[in-house]
Amino acid sequence: MIDEPESRLEVTISPEVEAGQYANFASVWHTRDGFILDFAVITRPPAIADDPQSGTQYVSVPTRIVSRIRIPPAQVFELMKALEQQLTAFEKETGHKL
Repeated sequence: MIDEPESRLEVTISPEVEAGQYANFASVWHTRDGFILDFAVITRPPAIADDPQSGTQYVSVPTRIVSRIRIPPAQVFELMKALEQQLTAFEKETGHKL
C-alpha cells in the first residue's frame, strides 16, 4: 500500500485584497447551486422614509455591498465550523462573550 503525500494549501493574496473591506452588515441567502454571502456597509444614518405605493412610513437604512462571496453548499459546514472555532478563541482571548 502506497501512502499518499499530505496536501498543503498554499495561499497567496494580492496587496489590494490583503487590506480587506470593512463591513458592518451581512446578508446570507441561497440558490439551488450554492450560498451567497453579501457583506455591506451602512452608508448613511437610518432615516424615516415614505413608501410611495402604500403611503406608510418605514426606516430606510442605506447600504452598499462591498463584497459578494458565493460558496458551494458543502463548504457551508466547513465555514460554520471555522467561525465557531474562531469565535471560541476570540472569547477566550478577550473574555468577551458575543
